[in-house]
Amino acid sequence: MLTLDYRRILRSGCVLVRLCAERRWPLLLVGNGTNTLYADAGVRGIVARIALNSYTIEDHGDGTALLLAEAGVSWPHLLNELAPLGWGGLEFGPGIPGTLGGGVISNAGAHNSNMGEVLEWIEILDARSSSEEQYSIPMMRRYMQDELDLSYRHSRFRELRRVVFDEQGYPQPVPRGLIEPAEIILLLAIRLHHEDPQKLREIIKEYKQHRKRTQPVQQSAGSVFKNPPGDYAGRLIEQAGLKGVIHGKAQISERHANFIVNLGGASAADVVALMKEARNRVHEKFGIDLELEVEPRGEWGQEAL
Repeated sequence: MLTLDYRRILRSGCVLVRLCAERRWPLLLVGNGTNTLYADAGVRGIVARIALNSYTIEDHGDGTALLLAEAGVSWPHLLNELAPLGWGGLEFGPGIPGTLGGGVISNAGAHNSNMGEVLEWIEILDARSSSEEQYSIPMMRRYMQDELDLSYRHSRFRELRRVVFDEQGYPQPVPRGLIEPAEIILLLAIRLHHEDPQKLREIIKEYKQHRKRTQPVQQSAGSVFKNPPGDYAGRLIEQAGLKGVIHGKAQISERHANFIVNLGGASAADVVALMKEARNRVHEKFGIDLELEVEPRGEWGQEAL
């Protein structure tokens, strides 16, 4: 736990964004890259990971506190440090492998809780003008929680990244801007509350065990589709007869049908073929159009699909 240096945070974000904007180099910024499927052809330009990972806790003295965390803080790692201190609020997410910043973008959640329920505000680096020929210097901007349009696995940041599907059922990623994302989350404020450390440890242990029982152990990009209202994507895919189906070196998991696992050497094209098959079969059988939770990134041409 460290004291946050706002100048360092702003400088860390500005230098790379400004350089790429001046040189017209495409830039893709990521957290841990979870819930992301990268094209076999790769990503055009520079891919950089947001590694800002300091945080501090402002104790209000009344059993509550405000966690100020940089976007690159690992959710599981943070829980391991908060639980012994008796700070609750994020314990629903020990199985979420990403960063806190990524958790905002997807409004990550589990066990009937989500990031939006504890989020106070975020600060972003606004680089939206960097794709223009005449751009201004990126500036920090604060969004309060109610400005983020948070809902199930959705935020205002995902609205412009919504994936559509062609007539055959292949996902068509949204065209990239020069700087992606154009609003870069750098800092978060999250509400915490005092809780018995032993109780927190037991909750976290239970949720970890639940993940092991219900999710595949093989490598995957996480949940492929969002759950439709009133149902579960995994159940629909299983009922469509696709559980365990293999394409190339990828497989619809035998443990949980909303995961596509890598059997060893799977290509992105293998995974996309199973996405397409699952979505099409569910639509044919149930009339439901599943929406992707995984985000395709990179150079996706029809030849790669």
